[in-house]
Amino acid sequence: MKRPLIVATAVAILGIGASLFLVPQSQVNAQSTNVATETATAIFAIENMTCALCPITVRKAMEGVEGVRSVQTDLEARTATAVFDPNITSAADIAAASTNAGYPARSKP
Repeated sequence: MKRPLIVATAVAILGIGASLFLVPQSQVNAQSTNVATETATAIFAIENMTCALCPITVRKAMEGVEGVRSVQTDLEARTATAVFDPNITSAADIAAASTNAGYPARSKP
């Protein structure tokens, strides 16, 4: 007999608790427009990538630069593609991070 009472109480509490976390859609839209930032993409040629660990080292070095959103590396093509905020960093700074990690990078046109 106690089990249905416990379930009903839990449902009632969860229903009330969930409504505390609901945010009007207008506030969500207003917040998301304030967060939008500009991004740029740069492709780098990295000749020294020769093994499976090389792309990981390059990616981590580039991701360590403030303003870098993501980095994709390609061992076969020996390239890295970085998406970054140009208001915070530059392609030259990202290339320098890879170079400092032992993998000289140059921007591809």
